[in-house]
Amino acid sequence: MTFDEALNDALLVEMRRDSSVVVIGEDVELKQAALFKEFGARRVRNTPISEAQIIGLAVGSAAMGLRPVTCMSFSDFLCCCFDEIVNQAAKMSYMLGGQTHLPLVVRCSTGAGIRAAAQHSQSLESVFAQFPGLKVAVPSTPEKAKGLLAQAIRDDNPVIFFEHKLLGRMEGEVPAGEYTLPFGRADVVREGDGVTLVAWGRMVPICLDAAARLSAQGTEAEVIDVMTLTPFDEETVLASVRKTGRCVVAHEAVLHGGFGGEVAARVAEKAFASLKGPVKRVGAPFSPVPFSPPLEDAWIPGADCVVEAIQELL
Repeated sequence: MTFDEALNDALLVEMRRDSSVVVIGEDVELKQAALFKEFGARRVRNTPISEAQIIGLAVGSAAMGLRPVTCMSFSDFLCCCFDEIVNQAAKMSYMLGGQTHLPLVVRCSTGAGIRAAAQHSQSLESVFAQFPGLKVAVPSTPEKAKGLLAQAIRDDNPVIFFEHKLLGRMEGEVPAGEYTLPFGRADVVREGDGVTLVAWGRMVPICLDAAARLSAQGTEAEVIDVMTLTPFDEETVLASVRKTGRCVVAHEAVLHGGFGGEVAARVAEKAFASLKGPVKRVGAPFSPVPFSPPLEDAWIPGADCVVEAIQELL
């Protein structure tokens, strides 16, 4: 399946399994035509173009027992419903002493590369990883897209689910039927002993490309796909760093204030004695995403940036 097909398959399987799962969003009757044909307007509900209204509806319906999956066209539009996500969804269960749960999923496309300009191309996963009460998932392959989305739907907490635009047509083997991947468990997608590469989303295949280049030069990189930023699998990362002695964290979000800083801090605090050099971070420049194709391509961190960071460490 492609990445997008795997996501649709996860939705189909979970909606057949659990009648409380509903899909809410702009033009979902068209975008999810197969689901609409099978489940109808009662469970696949079109909404006005109002992100605050979409998430407000999701929060209320989740509190009353449904499991809404909302579809945002771009992660940038999460800024339009910041209050509903951060002050309502993230905090309601805590403030009510666990008397209610908020099992809702906020799906959104993220990242640059499709010439969508500064207001439709940001990577905002680190923003929402800052807030207790939210879980943040960032899949990197079709298999992980299906497994993590199914897990997000079954989770009793709000999950912000980031899907990179340039991964939509990626193809890969995907398990049939019900399939979930646990949150908070990273995947070592390539083993090595020369340096640890930590990444998520589209930066995972980019790091694998960089690792292949380094292997030809005699350095074997271990690549870790964290899959979820919250909860974060700290132990897998620390175990790898204690083995390799070097660490590079790579993400497409701007370097300033990115989640890579959190990973670097934990490694520095808890695996300092194993480090042979500073923890390096790879990220985008601190600027809006350019619209100009050559500028956008230069702005997006790629395998060359990862290789350069590792060579500096070595």
